[in-house]
Amino acid sequence: MTKTKIANIPYGPYVTVLAGASVKGKPNYATIGAYGVVSQKPVLYISLKNTHYTTAGVIENGYFSVNIPSSDDIEKTDYCGTATGNKTDKSNIFESFYDDAGNAPMIKECPVNYLCKVIQTIPIFDFTMFLGEIVAAYANEDCLENGKPNALKVNPTIMMGSGYFDIKDRVGSIFQTCSMNR
Repeated sequence: MTKTKIANIPYGPYVTVLAGASVKGKPNYATIGAYGVVSQKPVLYISLKNTHYTTAGVIENGYFSVNIPSSDDIEKTDYCGTATGNKTDKSNIFESFYDDAGNAPMIKECPVNYLCKVIQTIPIFDFTMFLGEIVAAYANEDCLENGKPNALKVNPTIMMGSGYFDIKDRVGSIFQTCSMNR
């Protein structure tokens, strides 16, 4: 296999998520790939450009949501990444719901939702990374397997390079697939 050197930028793959925040009393969502797990504690991070409308809502309320859309909703998901809340009201693109634990909208159409309370902010260049403790989590019942979300049923969208992709098959089980000596 021949390797070719490419530009020093992150290409992915990244699970596509919709970060949600209440901004001026209305739900707003931004499509991002900069999200993930911070540790084995119930903490997630999102990283938002400082100029994003959603960023102002996270700062204003101290809460954000992470919504994992199905690949079936790619058009709405992509729209939330291209239309700015500064100029476009995105509050009616999805049906929003709330949990009493904090003020951030979550998306009913998304198979998995996390509500997070900001516990730390980290400025990085022209972005802000928000670390959030998960204070509520939801999943569509038909996407669960033994009480946990099944990726094949959730059908998340993966970003890589300049495209969106879905997943098709399970290829292993976490921490059980590798038979190599450790």
